Amino acid sequence: MATNPPPDTEVAEFAGQLFFRLWRASHTRIAAALESVGLTPALFGLLNVLGAREGANQQEIGAAMGVDPSTMVSLIDELETAGLARRRPHPTDRRARAVAITPKGRRVLERARRMAAQVEDEVLRGLTAAERRELLTLLRRALDSAPPQSLWRAEEGD
Repeated sequence: MATNPPPDTEVAEFAGQLFFRLWRASHTRIAAALESVGLTPALFGLLNVLGAREGANQQEIGAAMGVDPSTMVSLIDELETAGLARRRPHPTDRRARAVAITPKGRRVLERARRMAAQVEDEVLRGLTAAERRELLTLLRRALDSAPPQSLWRAEEGD
């Protein structure tokens, strides 16, 4: 006699549902950890991009992150107020503003990255290092080929 699968198995078989459940497991833990260094997940994401793209302009950063321009301005304002980033005139485009991470921002980013790595280790502990790399590769490929989506706005939540 066959046993019935748990009630959520059929729903969980859809990639979107699995993504959501994994996101929730990760997001709630990382949000709590980042709070201790004064960051939200959105601010951490922006600081992480700034750490990798020194001097990029606001529009480039927003496009890379999928964030609408007014939300990007607000996020950068928050980082500037905290002394983690600063705007300056763009070297080749007088109309644009380059955004740079500050030394304080780099220190906070390194702490936040360690926290994020610890959370990721907890959430993905069932996967080997090779499987984690493969998961990231597959997620990037899926995201690259996914249909375009509207830009994220702050009122949608972190």
